[in-house]
Amino acid sequence: MCAHVTYRSHTICPAQRAAPRHTGPRQEGERMGAHGQRGPAQRLGRSLVDTHEFVFVGGLHRSGTSPFAATLARHPEVSGLSSTGVKEDEGQHLQDVLPAARVHGGAGRFALDPGAHLTEDSPLATEANAERMAVQWAPYWDLARPFLMEKSPPTIVRTRLLQALFPRARFVIMVRHPVVVTLSTRKWRKTASLASLFDNWFAAHQTLFGDLGRLTDVQVLKYEHLVQAPRPTLAGLADWLGLHGEVPAVGIHADASAGYEELWQRWAGSRVPWRRAEYARLVERYETRANAFGYSLTDLAACEAFPSPTEV
Repeated sequence: MCAHVTYRSHTICPAQRAAPRHTGPRQEGERMGAHGQRGPAQRLGRSLVDTHEFVFVGGLHRSGTSPFAATLARHPEVSGLSSTGVKEDEGQHLQDVLPAARVHGGAGRFALDPGAHLTEDSPLATEANAERMAVQWAPYWDLARPFLMEKSPPTIVRTRLLQALFPRARFVIMVRHPVVVTLSTRKWRKTASLASLFDNWFAAHQTLFGDLGRLTDVQVLKYEHLVQAPRPTLAGLADWLGLHGEVPAVGIHADASAGYEELWQRWAGSRVPWRRAEYARLVERYETRANAFGYSLTDLAACEAFPSPTEV
């Protein structure tokens, strides 16, 4: 069984509403209203940032972020974005401060764009932008709940910026086997090469690895561990967040990767020469890199913890 790892302070620890239309990211936040005074929206945003616990869920498309976020939102102290009218209720589509993944190429591509990696050095890292984002998400949260959760795939490459915007935020980053993510994303990106999809996986997770040492409170959760042992995994997450009571282990299915794993194994022993050769090329190119992140392309059952920032 593979494990999930918490990184805390640089150390390892054991109503339908129409969605707002946004045209693109803002280059600067609106800091104040007229004459330097905060308007009602800014005051609401500051109140939300100061009085609620923000939980950001990220991970590449097809990494299991949606079922995980839906499960966590079933806890009575957690509110996820709901009735948004946007794809997968993702917060990236409900705000105009940060660019959505599609700006950087979308699923299977965005992590390959260096501009997708956002940190505390970005000009977007302003208090006004944090307030603006909170206000734009607020209509889709139950503000009576103390934990406000937002889920978007590109969070995996912008944790440091989000931490600068929301200093007390917690992060849960879902990581799933590169073979499964690649093959499942290929359904959406039929013209993309398998190599480019693998490259996107490794780019995203190398960026995450490089950022972990700068984050205060983040848990990297292997999807495989969640589906193998949902109740103890969710219990550990609840304890880490400080939730009272269990997170219901509903909607977590252990066999969701089986079809992709079987397809990959068929390619390994295919009687079609070009398919077998492609499998061999991909294994040769990516096996060592996969091992560094606790996976293997030749043994899909192998699953070790995500590397810690101290493991160089």
